[in-house]
Amino acid sequence: MPPKNLIADSPREVGLDSAKVEALFERAEREVKEGLLPSVQIAIARNGKVGAMRSFGRAVQGGAEKPAANDTLYTIFSCTKAIMSSAAWILIGEGKLNPAQRVAGIIPEFGTNGKDVITVEQVLLHVGGFPNAPYPQDEWLDRKKRVERFAKWRLEWPVGSKFEYHPTSGFWVIAEIIERRTGKDFREFVRERIATPLGIPEMRVGLPSEYHHRVAELCYVGEALTDAERKKLGLPPMPETEVTEDAILGFNRAKVREAGVPGGGGIMTAGDLALFYQGLLHNRDTKGAPIWKPEALKEGLRVRSGDYKDPIFGVLCNRALGVVVAGGDGRANYRGFGRTNSALAFGHGGAGGQIGWADPATGISLGYCTNGFDRNDVRQARRGVAISSLAAVCAG
Repeated sequence: MPPKNLIADSPREVGLDSAKVEALFERAEREVKEGLLPSVQIAIARNGKVGAMRSFGRAVQGGAEKPAANDTLYTIFSCTKAIMSSAAWILIGEGKLNPAQRVAGIIPEFGTNGKDVITVEQVLLHVGGFPNAPYPQDEWLDRKKRVERFAKWRLEWPVGSKFEYHPTSGFWVIAEIIERRTGKDFREFVRERIATPLGIPEMRVGLPSEYHHRVAELCYVGEALTDAERKKLGLPPMPETEVTEDAILGFNRAKVREAGVPGGGGIMTAGDLALFYQGLLHNRDTKGAPIWKPEALKEGLRVRSGDYKDPIFGVLCNRALGVVVAGGDGRANYRGFGRTNSALAFGHGGAGGQIGWADPATGISLGYCTNGFDRNDVRQARRGVAISSLAAVCAG
């Protein structure tokens, strides 16, 4: 749960409309009331503080089912990518990393099997060509195995030829780059350079064992759409990736939580996630000093994905360095944002419907987490758009 000094006494204190916030919370609670999702947690922030936060439902925590509370921790999956990307932006600002640099120039072991031409930017844009590179969960805490895997990985398609989402592989590369450029474990770097300076020390990538009893255990809910149902909606069959039910439920294991997979293993509250985005909006630590060099922050948020299109929806990806930007083409809802978000809104969602974004036009940031992984990906996506749409207009 965020520290008390970063929680407003009321939504009005940070310029939020209380009635609109209540409407947002009612929508977030709907699936819990209907019996679909076991629990959800949501926080909306503005002007550097959480304006309101609420938890609904029940979840297994530490082996026992309990009511979800505002200190319940959730796995945020790929929302973690925004945090890890922002760690890379720190290095860019310090002159320790150039997005145009080839990865093999930093990690020589990576430069095998045609991967020697891949740049840091291409990794962050998901155009590197190794989306399904194998790295089993049981090896995630072993750095030696990590580097051995890098050397074995092969290209699945020519570098830079298309966009295909890399669920975990690309951000293991970013984690290794951080470690080689700083001499620190990537988990420690995030804690020391981002979480602690922002005053949210429980924002974790790599969760110590003493916190595990507070984590909402993941479970699957609902039924997946059939291929016929997807075709009727104009959608292709779901592609096969490493994001399987076994892989997702693996995040209930202590070893996986401790590993903090950089592409999806962050564990925190929705309040911590919302405050992380406030940190990006305001760029100052608890003492008022900037965390990111302004020019590096600007570069990190600059859309640079050109004409790469999402293979499922066919819309422009609008990718910046590791995060997604809503864009002003009326297709932001296909990128994980609400229909009312501004074109400047940026963030990164997570598997199972986790939401994290900030909108510079309003100063609002949102964190939404659930431990119920909905097999119906269309329903899950529509839920996220509805929640984000309500959150984006809460300024009052």
